[in-house]
Amino acid sequence: MNLKETIYLAGGCFWCVEAVFDRVKGVVDVISGYCNGQTLNPTYEQVCSGSTGHAEVVKVDYDPSVISLNELLEIFFVIHDPTTLNRQGNDVGTQYRSGIYYIKHEDELVVRSFMDGLASTQAFSQKITTEVQALDRFYQAEDYHQEYFVQHPNQGYCAYVVRPKVEKFLKTFSEKVA
Repeated sequence: MNLKETIYLAGGCFWCVEAVFDRVKGVVDVISGYCNGQTLNPTYEQVCSGSTGHAEVVKVDYDPSVISLNELLEIFFVIHDPTTLNRQGNDVGTQYRSGIYYIKHEDELVVRSFMDGLASTQAFSQKITTEVQALDRFYQAEDYHQEYFVQHPNQGYCAYVVRPKVEKFLKTFSEKVA
C-alpha cells in the first residue's frame, strides 16, 4: 500500500514549480491550480488580474516513505526566491507570492520548524516572505496549464524561465531525480 501525503506550494508561476516537482523521486502527482482566494472557481485570467486573492500553486502528492516533507521544502526553497514579496523575477502580483499551504497541523509544524532553521542560519540575505497557511480551497487550473513545460519546452517563457529552474534542480538535487 502506497501512502500519500499532500502539500501545496506557491513559488511564482505554477509552470516553474510543476516542472521541477514532476521530476522529484517520490512525488506521485503534481497539479497546477489556485488556492486561498475569495473567488469561487476562478479562471486563469481572473487570477492573473490579482483581484481574486488566489496564489498560483501546485498540489504535490508524495510518498513519505520515499521523500519527506523536509526534503520537498529543501527543494522548494532552492528553486525560487522566498524573499521577494508577491513576485518571482518579472512575474509580479499577489498571485505569484511565495506560500506553503497545508492540510494537516503536523505539516504546519514541520514547515515552520524548517523555516525557523533557514532564518537561524541566515540562509538568505533578506527576510523570508513565504506565507504559511492552512489550505482554504484549491481549484485545479485549466487543462492547458497542466504539464505545460513538457508540452511547450521551447516556448519563450519555458525556455528562459522554467528550464533554468529545472536545470538548477537537476544539478543541485541529482540524487532526488525520478
